[in-house]
Amino acid sequence: MIVYSNTTPFIALAGIGCLDLLPKIFGEVRVAQAVVDECAEGGRVFVPSLLELDWVIPVPDDPATELTILFELDRGEKQTILLARRDRAEKVIIDERLGRSVAEYLGLDVVGTLGILAKAKTLGLIKSFQDTASLMQQNGVYYNSSLIRRIALHLGE
Repeated sequence: MIVYSNTTPFIALAGIGCLDLLPKIFGEVRVAQAVVDECAEGGRVFVPSLLELDWVIPVPDDPATELTILFELDRGEKQTILLARRDRAEKVIIDERLGRSVAEYLGLDVVGTLGILAKAKTLGLIKSFQDTASLMQQNGVYYNSSLIRRIALHLGE
């Protein structure tokens, strides 16, 4: 399965010590060089070097930028979508609303970090979807609280 991820899911999951959910659910995850660079810039949440994670496959950025629909996106989102489209990825992990909308418009199957947590809950990898999502919010990653409640209810929490 070819899976690409943007930067925010790495930040959100690393911040709560759940980065290991990605390889447990997907095996390998491909990332654009732009995503490697964004994670390496650092911030409030420490993300380990993606180049040191054996389940992360770095992919050189695609120089093609002819899709004008991508101009409003940041470099990581743009490259993630371009590469996922080029490589016919089965999944693309993106949280930002505009990036998700563009990826879906271009025919990509998109999942967000909350979707990853929901899958982790159904696989028994985490005890509580709602508690884990709340930890991400406390860490400063924004997710719509009503969406979290709806997903939690759907999962029987």
